[in-house]
Amino acid sequence: MSKLKDKIWLYISNTDLKTEKEQLLDEGKNISCLLKDFEELSKLNLDSDVSFQEKVKALYEKTSRLPEVENSKYLEPSDLESIRSNRHEGPRKMDACFDDSMLYDKFLGAWLGRCSGCLLGKPIEGWDTKKLWGYLKDQGEFPLRNYIRSDVDKSLIEKYAVNVDSGYGFINNVDCMPVDDDTNYTVIGLSILKQYGRNFSSDDVASFWLGYLPLYSTCTAERVAYRNIASLIDPPASAIYMNPYREWIGAQIRADFFGYIALGNPELAAEYAWRDASISHVKNGIYGEMWVAAMLATAGVESDIKKIINTGLSEVPKGSRLYEAVSDVIQWYDHGISYDEAVALIHKRWDEHNQHHWCHTISNAQIVAVGLLWGNRDFEKSICMAVQPCFDTDCNGATVGSILGMILGSEKLPKKWISPLNDKLLTSIAGKNTVRISDMAKETLELYKNT
Repeated sequence: MSKLKDKIWLYISNTDLKTEKEQLLDEGKNISCLLKDFEELSKLNLDSDVSFQEKVKALYEKTSRLPEVENSKYLEPSDLESIRSNRHEGPRKMDACFDDSMLYDKFLGAWLGRCSGCLLGKPIEGWDTKKLWGYLKDQGEFPLRNYIRSDVDKSLIEKYAVNVDSGYGFINNVDCMPVDDDTNYTVIGLSILKQYGRNFSSDDVASFWLGYLPLYSTCTAERVAYRNIASLIDPPASAIYMNPYREWIGAQIRADFFGYIALGNPELAAEYAWRDASISHVKNGIYGEMWVAAMLATAGVESDIKKIINTGLSEVPKGSRLYEAVSDVIQWYDHGISYDEAVALIHKRWDEHNQHHWCHTISNAQIVAVGLLWGNRDFEKSICMAVQPCFDTDCNGATVGSILGMILGSEKLPKKWISPLNDKLLTSIAGKNTVRISDMAKETLELYKNT
């Protein structure tokens, strides 16, 4: 086993095996024949047992041979043709007749909204509701309505064990949008379209990652896919091989640019998202990215939140868990329950202390839908309602902020949320370590018009 400390992040751990077991159960697989294997491996120590990785690989080989589920309640294909054959009706495309200034305003609004929503959730990613809500209440800041600060009474910092690392996103410590994977992938989407054009493939996405995205800037499913691709395992197999995170939120956070560039064309946006997601995700992991991309393509021409959500859903299989879960949120809203009641229902369904639940596509998609519906086109309310329930806070804030920014346009976004960004975004992408948000919007406009 390598003694390089950082490389430990690249190995399969006992935590990964726990996630894999839950993932298999989510998919409805019968794992009774493998329970002994899982139990025996759970007793081994990654650092001390040099054969652990080989034993893990052997277990993964067994899981890969498990039969497909028969007579399942859900129908969840991963190939585009089957996904499309199991959708509800569109609209697949709608008129998007805007002059350049209006388009730029929408694109800039989406970029700014994504950055501000991400920044709101960034410093408290990984916090549970007890910690976040207590921290806010003790400051008189609950419900959430402002960027989160760390320059508070020292007793609160100690009480809630707050990491006050100056680079981590507390509003009192930043003068721009700091590096974050949620915004990295939006810039990557732009770069892929710029480099490969609208006919880009999943292989092109993989090649771009290897050339421009540092390995240690990836997480969970993206990290596994990167490792697989570098080991000559091409898409779509790169999404499956030893990847316990294949339905986690990683693809959903990569959706946004594909919605921007396909403004007014949700079907095309979903197809772009599918090409991207397929290198690292399957089933609902793919659907999450398709749903968000289609919503953003719709939000440029439609302001009715429910129509936007439903148009996004029309691009994913109607027999999927994601479709069912987001539809449940719409029903809650239609039945008139309160925001707090909706959040409580999500917490009843998903355990925020279970990493698989905390970072899953579906749990966070439900929170995105809640933020959009109960926020009711109010930018501040929407991003705060997406972050306050916890789970993957920066991801959900970014997605909701992006959609509201696209609906409202930059001119209607509150200065309180936009000014702290100072039109600057930091990334870990080679050649784009510091970019102007307004330049990203200008490039989006040019690509939209000319590709």
